[in-house]
Amino acid sequence: MEPPKVQQPGEGGLNVTLTIRLLMHGKEVGSIIGKKGETVKKMREEVSASGARINISEGNCPERIVTITGPTDAIFKAFAMIAYKFEEDIINSMSNSPATSKPPVTLRLVVPASQCGSLIGKGGSKIKEMRESTGAQVQVAGDMLPNSTERAVTISGAPEAIIQCVKQICVVMLESPPKGATIPYRPKPASTPIIFSGGQAYTIQGQYAIPHPDLTKLHQLAMQQTPFNPLGQTTPAFPAGLDASNQASTHELTIPNDLIGCIIGRQGTKINEIRQMSGAQIKIANAMEGSSERQITITGTPANISLAQYLINARFRDVAAMWNDPSSMTTS
Repeated sequence: MEPPKVQQPGEGGLNVTLTIRLLMHGKEVGSIIGKKGETVKKMREEVSASGARINISEGNCPERIVTITGPTDAIFKAFAMIAYKFEEDIINSMSNSPATSKPPVTLRLVVPASQCGSLIGKGGSKIKEMRESTGAQVQVAGDMLPNSTERAVTISGAPEAIIQCVKQICVVMLESPPKGATIPYRPKPASTPIIFSGGQAYTIQGQYAIPHPDLTKLHQLAMQQTPFNPLGQTTPAFPAGLDASNQASTHELTIPNDLIGCIIGRQGTKINEIRQMSGAQIKIANAMEGSSERQITITGTPANISLAQYLINARFRDVAAMWNDPSSMTTS
């Protein structure tokens, strides 16, 4: 939730412009978007007349951010439309279910951590008051969302209770603006797992393993030219432009320091996995004082290097997409 902008007083008092961020799972976002975008289009038309905007973050992510910006009345109207849409989804899902009790509607706000203390109140008094006066359940996450200074605030209950609760939360946010700079939460893109089986490479999409011909060819080439060459394996043709020589060569990558952890992985698991899959030697230079980049040196046959590059880039693209900066890595 960004700092509010207070405009000139109008007939109804102060006309306050707010920005509320909601964190939703893919299925929830699909419900808001609707078939061919019809649902979100209708919502936008209804709230735009009041000066509000509804934006949905892009990207192949398990989670998405839905941002609602506008005057308070329009914000609450948009919020009500989302809450009632989710209730409609719950009712429809129960038509084919033996369950008799209706689950509550649940929404998650994304709030700067510096405002959460005011939201909770001394000894939890404020959040207790909101629960009792609205009938909604409110939970403030103890930890900040990854790579951000924001926390998730989960609200559950009937749509009417949720709307009243959001109004009270907004009042608290207006009375206690964020302190310092806020690093917004950006959902991480879903990584595509890669597995190798029977000499073939597959990418995992949902519950299915999809053959990946290009990666399969590189994997076969890399394995063919390493000491672990499987017995009886035939020699596949090299892709155009790939030197068939067994002579080892070296390739270097320059990667920003803040992305190197993604390549290395916890306790080196990712970089070791890339080494094993590609058959290449991969060395990561120590951080140099005053430098914001790290050097990665890949040594091996052309096939080893190509596969290592592919796997490194696959890891890098996930993080680069999260920061919306796909050009932040240079090759040499």
